[in-house]
Amino acid sequence: MNKIPLSVALITKNEETDLPGCLQSVSFADQIVIVDCGSVDRTGDIAARFGAQFFVEAWKGYGPQKNSALDKCSRDWVLILDADERIPGQTAQKIAELLAGGNADAYSFRRKNLFHGKWIRSTDWWPDEVTRLVRRTKSRFEGLTHERLVVDGVTKPLKCCIEHFSYNSYSELFKKLDGYSTEQAAQMFAVGKRAGPSDALLRGAWMFFRNYFLRRGFISGFDGFVISLSKGLGTFLKYAKLHELKYQDDNALPGEAKTP
Repeated sequence: MNKIPLSVALITKNEETDLPGCLQSVSFADQIVIVDCGSVDRTGDIAARFGAQFFVEAWKGYGPQKNSALDKCSRDWVLILDADERIPGQTAQKIAELLAGGNADAYSFRRKNLFHGKWIRSTDWWPDEVTRLVRRTKSRFEGLTHERLVVDGVTKPLKCCIEHFSYNSYSELFKKLDGYSTEQAAQMFAVGKRAGPSDALLRGAWMFFRNYFLRRGFISGFDGFVISLSKGLGTFLKYAKLHELKYQDDNALPGEAKTP
């Protein structure tokens, strides 16, 4: 497939394992922009090998970091990816067709989440709609954690897929919950949201029920159960930590700085 006038934007840190497969899958794009936040592995060398423009910047949060990558792109259309994602050949062909004659400002894809070598066709992991092909001047990210892409215009869904290799083990799946929930709780607290113990318990239980029963996690066997459990636990931790922030704020000693 010949090169097409398309920018690919990524943010990275220590992605030497996943990055080669990602960059190989977007070799049809004529510009690749990577904003890195201090990798100490071979991420930079791999980026150079694929001809990517590589920038190192301090971590600012997911939304601002991705906006920085968008700002460095020069093509009208940008494909926004994570290092653990791949563009299949059929999807690459569809992107080329859209650039030649699309009629929207952004396009979403169905993301195929693969775990233990299998495509998980249940829970919130499917169908996992993600907007990734955007007009550069019409799109910005909001939020520091679990950032949201805001498109000033029309977004159209596509049936073609992006492949996502997010976790290699149960250990990796659960390990990320702690960091994510801490960041989410802090962000919610900063905008005035509060929670009690019942919020953590009820919302966590509901998220498990939703994923395992309503979103049919049970059809994916034990993996489906573990994924549903991780969804529930992640929600429980987020609201438990939000409650903890309020407790710490209420019980700060006179003269102590309040929780930010």
